[in-house]
Amino acid sequence: MTQFAKQPTRIESDAVTVIAAIDREHSEDFAADVRAGLSSTPKLLSCRYFYDTEGSELFEQICSLPEYYPTRTERAILAERAPEIAALFPEEITLVELGSGSAVKTRLIMDALIEHHGGLRFIPVDISRSALEESAVALVEDFEDLEILAVAGEYEDGLAYLKQNQEGRKLILWLGSNVGNFHRSEATDFFRKVGDAMTTEDRFLAGIDLRKDRMILEAAYDDGQGVTARFNKNVLVRLNRDLGGHFDLETFRHVARYDEDAGRVEMHLESERAQSVMIDALDMSVNFAAGETIHTENSYKYSQREIEQLAAESGLTIEHQWFDVDGLFSVNIFAPSS
Repeated sequence: MTQFAKQPTRIESDAVTVIAAIDREHSEDFAADVRAGLSSTPKLLSCRYFYDTEGSELFEQICSLPEYYPTRTERAILAERAPEIAALFPEEITLVELGSGSAVKTRLIMDALIEHHGGLRFIPVDISRSALEESAVALVEDFEDLEILAVAGEYEDGLAYLKQNQEGRKLILWLGSNVGNFHRSEATDFFRKVGDAMTTEDRFLAGIDLRKDRMILEAAYDDGQGVTARFNKNVLVRLNRDLGGHFDLETFRHVARYDEDAGRVEMHLESERAQSVMIDALDMSVNFAAGETIHTENSYKYSQREIEQLAAESGLTIEHQWFDVDGLFSVNIFAPSS
């Protein structure tokens, strides 16, 4: 059984506690993953490595771009439906968020739940302890009667904590269509893990991006201002900084393309010429042919049938579902099937 312990913080509030699993290290094995990914055919790097400080700031910029519809569309659905969501829970509940980050959209549901119940317990889960602390400070300043128990760790750590602590009814949030970063079989496996951490009274709210016109999708991942290109190339910046890489960013271009059969947008970094790049910390030279790519991210999109299939294969049922007026995005509440 995973053990958790309170972590020291600089937060001057009795309303906030930060805990972490004590039997696991969360240091990312960046070097090993890079070696494996750049030795494979085709070459790849995990999208998890986008999110250093600079990458996180760039992603915040992406969320405000006119081409990038998911953030504002999901926010609009939640703004409209938050009172309806809160009314589904007549008694006080615990709100949980997987990958909470700054919890900007979560505030909409918090507002509605606090208005409905008067108080709220919030369990944000995020790999970045600093992000958890910054968000917690802002939240307790803005919301009275808010208690925060933050879990610093991976999604699985948060789910392990929930499974061990089944007191009271919970609403688990997974916003931003983060399910899209999982291959479809992996998404099913993860939904099953969420279901395993739920009681029959708990509910799981997930934002899921929908299949749509190729032009809308490719524009969302290749904006006119080039912010997404900088975000994608930031993984090479990190390689240069942390592993002594010698990548010339000017010789790689950002590529975003929609594979309609697979229903996913793929992001790549394409080498514009044949070249060999040394990575000092790995004592490794990586050869690129002209036009060869590093696959950095998938973002799967779902049809209604695929959402229903995901739920059924995960042992969940769709209890409520909302869409924006243009049918770009969905917010779904899932319940355990039994």
